[in-house]
Amino acid sequence: MKITEFANLDQNRLNFDVVDDVCVFVRNDPMFYRKSFFPTMSKIADMHRSGKEINANECMSEMVEGALNSYCKKFDVARMPDEIFTQDDRDRIIDKLFSEEMEQIKKGEYA
Repeated sequence: MKITEFANLDQNRLNFDVVDDVCVFVRNDPMFYRKSFFPTMSKIADMHRSGKEINANECMSEMVEGALNSYCKKFDVARMPDEIFTQDDRDRIIDKLFSEEMEQIKKGEYA
């Protein structure tokens, strides 16, 4: 018998793409969008317009952590985000949001 047979190592993984779901959440939850997402993206848009170098992880990590906490609390999927989200999930959320929103910023959004 293997030790992995005693533990369900994947028990906290959800049966849908959590990265996509969190990205939809941050854009569609009115309170989170207004208090966290929009201000973060506006700051990034200002940096882009002024020609500053943008480090997506540095600019968005705090907002994404807040999103994960809000998401877990709102949908009651876990007590702590670490129970569901890996570091890879966090990185993928940042990459997805940053690339998609940078397209919008270049088109003049967040002005």
